[in-house]
Amino acid sequence: MEKAQKGTKKSKGKWKIVGLIFLGLFLLAGGFAIYGYNKLKPENHFKNVPVMGGEPREVPANGVFNVLLLGSDTREKGGIGHTDSMMLVHVDLNKKKYSMMSIPRDTRVYVDGIGYTKLTSAHYMLQAKKGVVAGIEEVVGQISDLTGLEISYYAETSYWGFQDIINTIGGITMTVPFDVTLTHSWYPENRDKFIPKGTHVFDGKMVTEITHERYSVPGTDFGRQRLQAEAILGAVKELADPKNISKLPEIIKAFPNYLIATNVSTEDMLSLAFAAKGFSRDQVEYFQIPGHGINGIYDDALKANNWQYMIDKDQLKQIVDQHFTVKEEPPTETATQQ
Repeated sequence: MEKAQKGTKKSKGKWKIVGLIFLGLFLLAGGFAIYGYNKLKPENHFKNVPVMGGEPREVPANGVFNVLLLGSDTREKGGIGHTDSMMLVHVDLNKKKYSMMSIPRDTRVYVDGIGYTKLTSAHYMLQAKKGVVAGIEEVVGQISDLTGLEISYYAETSYWGFQDIINTIGGITMTVPFDVTLTHSWYPENRDKFIPKGTHVFDGKMVTEITHERYSVPGTDFGRQRLQAEAILGAVKELADPKNISKLPEIIKAFPNYLIATNVSTEDMLSLAFAAKGFSRDQVEYFQIPGHGINGIYDDALKANNWQYMIDKDQLKQIVDQHFTVKEEPPTETATQQ
């Protein structure tokens, strides 16, 4: 009887130890989960953002940074290509405000070792000369110099990569600001398809088609810029939808497979997705750069005359100063009295 009682006590003691071990592991796992979540919270994750090209020209503000999104026409992974889309996004996580500005692909720029050419040609030539990633990063520097803005993050995809991104998030709801006819579609079955102005639900294939169109839309390339901006907004809104929150880690884990080059980590992407929670169109301002085209201007890269876009530098500076830079908040009355 005494031996049986001793055995029972030993058994209870053993299970108590096992229980304490499991409790400890549970608390440890919970601690790591809380630590990981706190680390990814946008207000913590983006306290000290990087600046491409070395030391920042000015002290960066916490939670405020610029992201450059590029779209290439390359048809093969790892291949060089021209840019069909360049979108600079100013992110202010403190105010939950975003400014988007399309950079015309035919903008005339000067490139060391090449001369004067279009941005889209500079993208191709620099990739051919320095390699895909190094060439893209040179273009990021070109756009930083052009706008006078420091760029913290960049990501470049192709039409096919963008198509896969849209399909991964389950399609998007997109506002089409004007009637569109697909005059030079990627897929033969969509040629001459008409898409009326309004709100549509598109899969990746149709988003790829509509963001490629320029000949049938107002302003040709400028109309295409609008369509590309609307597609990006649709994708962000879909990612921020509460129904996708639980799927975000899985969705974002797949994103690098669809990008040609980026300095955005999966942790950065996750934190940005958390920051977009409750995202609405009212939080976004969209801009296009005024200027004028010149036909018959010499292109040093192509050794021939072509059409290039001359940006209005004064108006660009005005847009940048008003919507893409951190403004000092005026002191409160109480602070002034002190």
